[in-house]
Amino acid sequence: MKNFEYYNPVRILFGPGEVERIGAEASKFGKKVCLVSYKKIDFLHPLLERIKRLMEKENIRVFPFLQVEENPDIQTVETGVRLCKDEGVDLVVGVGGGSAMDAAKAIAAGVYYEGDLWNMVFSRHSTVSAIPPEKSLPTVMVPTLPATGSEMNLCAVVSNRKLQEKSYIWSPCLYPKTSIIDPELTVTLPPFQTACAAADTISHVLEIYLNGEEDSDLQHYFQEGVMRTVIDNVEKALARPNDISARSHLQWAATCAINGWASPGDAWTPIHQIGHVLTALHKVPHGASLSILMPAWMTVMHSRRMDRYYRFATRVMDVCPSGKDEKRVVAEGIGTFCAFLKKIGAPVSLREAGIVNPDIGRIVENVVKVSFNAEGYLACNPPVSREDVAEVLKKAL
Repeated sequence: MKNFEYYNPVRILFGPGEVERIGAEASKFGKKVCLVSYKKIDFLHPLLERIKRLMEKENIRVFPFLQVEENPDIQTVETGVRLCKDEGVDLVVGVGGGSAMDAAKAIAAGVYYEGDLWNMVFSRHSTVSAIPPEKSLPTVMVPTLPATGSEMNLCAVVSNRKLQEKSYIWSPCLYPKTSIIDPELTVTLPPFQTACAAADTISHVLEIYLNGEEDSDLQHYFQEGVMRTVIDNVEKALARPNDISARSHLQWAATCAINGWASPGDAWTPIHQIGHVLTALHKVPHGASLSILMPAWMTVMHSRRMDRYYRFATRVMDVCPSGKDEKRVVAEGIGTFCAFLKKIGAPVSLREAGIVNPDIGRIVENVVKVSFNAEGYLACNPPVSREDVAEVLKKAL
């Protein structure tokens, strides 16, 4: 195993009905709250009004910032920062999926940040040019999508539409103080978002499982457990949206996939790096970009780590190896995984996302610009070249 340092201070309130505690939790951090969520998702409005009332019962003044778009833009973050400064806000509460929570984190950090907020972002992996934030307003997160895990990590993903780029802010000050994970809040999710959320959760561990270090026994078992939990429960949730048991398992799996437990010392996510470019250039929803790319990546890359893909096929996708050679087992594992994504309604090709005849060269160059390291590779085990990225995109057509 690699050496690692682990720290995670987030307090979790988990279970059906826990959102009722939002007022009491928020009151621990102040009496002026910026409530951050989306500007277009109507089905969240009743929840937002409920949360607002619960906080007002605690004599908290609530300043709604319902301006967040999918893959939040840095200019939106700047607008939220101005609101917080103008109103002297004490706390930022993020309600929604990854975009809402990440925007809330970036806004909270931006209140204390001096200079261009885009400087917080690690927008080049070839050199460390970012100046991460060192201080943030306290945040409380209320996730309504079992996917990004932003409720229990130190990361926020933001976009720059002018530059057509998307990348990360990393800083310990971004850890939420408290996250209220209430699976009842996910029952109104549309089927497509539920499917894409499942793909996102799986990708957070699958990418490390397939592309990380070999000597990571506990991590590998943990990653398999997260993937199996999603596979076993997402169809139940799609068939019976009010199945709180299935929703609970999906929600906790999403949190645990990317809170550091599955990847201490080993956190390669190369498929995400390509997916971010598809989002920035073609507005592909984040989870959809991953469901498209994962089967293509596996088809191109499996021969480099046959033993790892064999283990995925047999332990995660339940492929029976009896009477089959390694190559056939691996192929069946990839095929079964692709069939699973199709069955739950997640796209598995660029065409399904409305991208016909894409400029693959441009996509590759943007991946290289943002995500390649100083040695000229996309970091993972083994490293990936620009030619490899192009081949993955061709397979995803």
